[in-house]
Amino acid sequence: MKNTPVKSAAKDTAKDTAKDSVKDSVKDAVSGPASTSTVFATVFTTARTALRSALSSLLPLPRRGGSAALALLPLTERVPAMAAPCRMHPAVYAIEAAVIDWARRTGLRADPGVGYHRMAGRAFAEFDAAAAALFAQWLTWLFHLDDELDERSGPLEIFHGMLKGTSCHPLEAAFADLWRVTSVRMSDQWRARFAVGLQRQYDACRAEAENRAAGRMPTLEEYPELRRGTVGPYLYDLVEPCLRVEVPVWVHESDPWQQLVSACSDVTAWCNDVASRPKERGDVHNFVVLAMRQLGLGEREATAWVLDRITARCQDMRKAARRLPLDDLAPKAARDVSKVACAYLAAPRAHLDWLLESQRYA
Repeated sequence: MKNTPVKSAAKDTAKDTAKDSVKDSVKDAVSGPASTSTVFATVFTTARTALRSALSSLLPLPRRGGSAALALLPLTERVPAMAAPCRMHPAVYAIEAAVIDWARRTGLRADPGVGYHRMAGRAFAEFDAAAAALFAQWLTWLFHLDDELDERSGPLEIFHGMLKGTSCHPLEAAFADLWRVTSVRMSDQWRARFAVGLQRQYDACRAEAENRAAGRMPTLEEYPELRRGTVGPYLYDLVEPCLRVEVPVWVHESDPWQQLVSACSDVTAWCNDVASRPKERGDVHNFVVLAMRQLGLGEREATAWVLDRITARCQDMRKAARRLPLDDLAPKAARDVSKVACAYLAAPRAHLDWLLESQRYA
């Protein structure tokens, strides 16, 4: 039966309403609650910024034995999306148990004090426990890979095993187990994108190893792109299978989506650089260290310089999220894209909360 004009109008109205609802969810995540006094807030923010600029060189360094992540706390005043702690997933202990069981079964270390499940529990607090548990398992694997590369001065053979599908190392076996569970519902395009991200990480790690061998440090201009590789570019692609959705290819390739992912990656990586700086043991592949070496800054000033750039990239995330082409998507696809985007927007504060409480960088 053909649609009557009334039915067609009703369907169009429903479609517009669904899209507006999805757009509002992203806008809420980007904007946060409105201020009760715009004028007062503007004046207060301007004064606070001026004071921070004047006093930045006087801020104390973290106490001996304290967490370097404390230096990130000014972000909670400067970035609206990082002002309040993330809600923790109500099933966080079940998520922890699932991660520990999986780690032991695959031969990886299970250290509850590091708490990767708590980072995932915050980033996926609004979704089911299975999504958070799978992402926490991937985080566990990624940080074990990072430690393996650091502790053994960057041997890259392990990447060959993962790229070729062999399982001679516990990390390779754990990767194979995660890949089997993760990729089953995903398209060939998604699998190819993941493989490209894994190759990018290999190339970036190789570039770092070559820098160390030659005694060379990357420039401040070169470092952000290199760091996006070492942080694991595929980490952001993993949000989709964890949520059991898939973002359309053309959305992935759009400028707003690329800007959103790149900015989220930079914020996460540079916050990690601030928190991990005392453990770098002379390695120059750290944004704070590079600012100290190449700009002639002290530790406080270099940290403040990095915080300025983190703040700017958080603003870039907000701008990119507002430009996502939700109006060009069907309601279900728009909801799927919104879910993934909201997980990205939650990631910086979830990561900050984890850095402040985890024993990894204490």
